[in-house]
Amino acid sequence: MADRSLRGMRLGAQSLQSEEGVTFSPRRRSTYQLDDGSTFEVTFAADAEIPAQWESPKSGREGRLLGDNGKPVPLDESDVRVPRTHWDMLLERRTRAELQELLDERLSYLRGRRGQHKVGA
Repeated sequence: MADRSLRGMRLGAQSLQSEEGVTFSPRRRSTYQLDDGSTFEVTFAADAEIPAQWESPKSGREGRLLGDNGKPVPLDESDVRVPRTHWDMLLERRTRAELQELLDERLSYLRGRRGQHKVGA
């Protein structure tokens, strides 16, 4: 019997939920402008912090937020972080002298292993 109740139903294609009784949270639209002058809109929650830059969904290029006056909002350069490399993170944990010592130990170990595995020519 249970098999017959799903007969003809396309699972995943149609939702059985309705929007009846659903209240959406307050929203706000922000307009972004690309370098070529074209604009696009992004919808955010009303209480969300709006980013000064956003990637265009069509072109993938960065757009600048336009203020209420229609002019681009100035970028805050204070929060721009320089990406750290593996070398930077390594130097946070060890000094150059310690790194040189570890390198020398490892090289001597590898050279010793190479010498042991040599079989007469």
